[in-house]
Amino acid sequence: MMAMLGVFISLALILGTGNATSLGTVSTEGGTVQGRNLLIGYFRYMDVFKGIPFAAPPDILQKPVPHPGWDGVLKTTEYGNECMQLNSFSTDVEGSENCLFLNIWVPHGSTVSTNLPVMVYIYGGGFLLGSSQSTGFLVNHLYDGQEIADRGNVIVVTFNYRVGTLGFLSSGDADAPGNYGLWDQHAAIAWVHRNIRNFGGNPDNITIFGESAGGVSVGLQILSPKNKGLVRRAISQSGAALCPWAINRNPRQHAEEIARKVGCPTDSGMVACLRMTNARSLTLAGTVDLFTSASEPIVNNLYLSPVIDGDFLPNEPETLFGNTANIDYIVGVNDMDGHIFATVDIPSINNALASTSVDEVRSLAMALSESRGVDAGIATFQEYTVSWGSDPSDKDIKKTVVDLETDYIFLVPSQAALYLHSDNAVSGRTYSYLFSEPSRMPVYPLWMGADHADDLQYIFGKPFSTPLGYFPRHRDVAQYMIAYWTNFAHTGDPNNGESKVPVAWPEFASSGHQYLDIHNSMNSNSVKQMLRTRMVYYWTRVFASYPVVKKN
Repeated sequence: MMAMLGVFISLALILGTGNATSLGTVSTEGGTVQGRNLLIGYFRYMDVFKGIPFAAPPDILQKPVPHPGWDGVLKTTEYGNECMQLNSFSTDVEGSENCLFLNIWVPHGSTVSTNLPVMVYIYGGGFLLGSSQSTGFLVNHLYDGQEIADRGNVIVVTFNYRVGTLGFLSSGDADAPGNYGLWDQHAAIAWVHRNIRNFGGNPDNITIFGESAGGVSVGLQILSPKNKGLVRRAISQSGAALCPWAINRNPRQHAEEIARKVGCPTDSGMVACLRMTNARSLTLAGTVDLFTSASEPIVNNLYLSPVIDGDFLPNEPETLFGNTANIDYIVGVNDMDGHIFATVDIPSINNALASTSVDEVRSLAMALSESRGVDAGIATFQEYTVSWGSDPSDKDIKKTVVDLETDYIFLVPSQAALYLHSDNAVSGRTYSYLFSEPSRMPVYPLWMGADHADDLQYIFGKPFSTPLGYFPRHRDVAQYMIAYWTNFAHTGDPNNGESKVPVAWPEFASSGHQYLDIHNSMNSNSVKQMLRTRMVYYWTRVFASYPVVKKN
């Protein structure tokens, strides 16, 4: 009887204090907002705010401006519109021009949280698509911040930024400098810095993290002088500022192509005409050619991307790492990040019944090397096939294709960013990782490692929120990643914080350029060094020594 009474008392305490550890309504610079308070465990609560405007509805090809504000209490319980973008088949658009909204997850224990670290996530999508929630299984959105916030005791923020034509078209001059999506990101980060204290966050301890184009964006945000003093730490997953697809080197040509598609002139009146064109037409005009091949790889078609505008990015990225001297930085890749791109360029990669030819590998090597000419292409092909012998197996050929695209698109530029950050660091610490948990896709080859974006399900805790879809080893991976990432947000050291980690992760700058191999069975052997040094040397020294070929 007494035991039953104890249960009832405990339940009454939990239910009765639901509002005691809630922020309630929160004042922001635009007005008051009210989210939803969730009971997520024994004396664990979560305040969730969705759809807070961080800027006004943006004008076409213009920087974001502050939101004019609102009267009364704004109910922030539903995600805001995603930014306008092409649909999955590039046949129509989805989303809205009015899309600059952010979402906040705030964890509490028995008392309302104060001075928590803040983790701001930037989504990927090739600068062409994506949103702050990203659809998932049923209503389980991929970028839901609850698991990270709860397990790591951090505030998590996600936000929308403009993509495609509306986010990254540039005329190559002062008429329409471009980088509007980067300015949106900056506006969100600055809003968080100004307002997060009212949500229980520490504005002087903000970590930005992102994957793919989001990882590139993280890199560009910390390089830009516009964010000086706003960001304390950063994590780039499968994308860094030095990626070959990160910067559009010929924005005017692509702007004129879009102008012709929508019936605008390509002379001095082009930008004025584009700004009067409806957003849907402009978005449709930014369609990417998905009919790729080994000789025309998809990475060469990603032309709606950031530019060196002399403002947000005043110079080439490699010259701006001095701005990161006091920022702690984690950079890493998945061991087969290039697989998804390789299968688009050479579909036989995933087909056990179809062989991949040597000629396709040669064509791909030549295409990825085109900026340095034919001789560089031949050298690239020879570098990646030197270990084949006289009769390579089909498996060896296919894995070579994946290695080639992984190295060129992600791994080598990420390593180069690590070297530059470490070389320029004053107080900032540098950490490197390789994520190698094998893909869960049953149709992939048996030799498959971690594909592009495979890490996201773990960092966002999907093995915990959808447990029936995963095995215990997957929950181990998620636990490890959340622990490292949130410890880093707390202290700048992924080993020290509020969560236990399976093995100590050394700094990159220590002897041997060490990195951590992240997977489900981590131990002391997971600390390794000199990640693919030969290929890093090839691309950054040998390949780079060939003269640049100018296009007509």
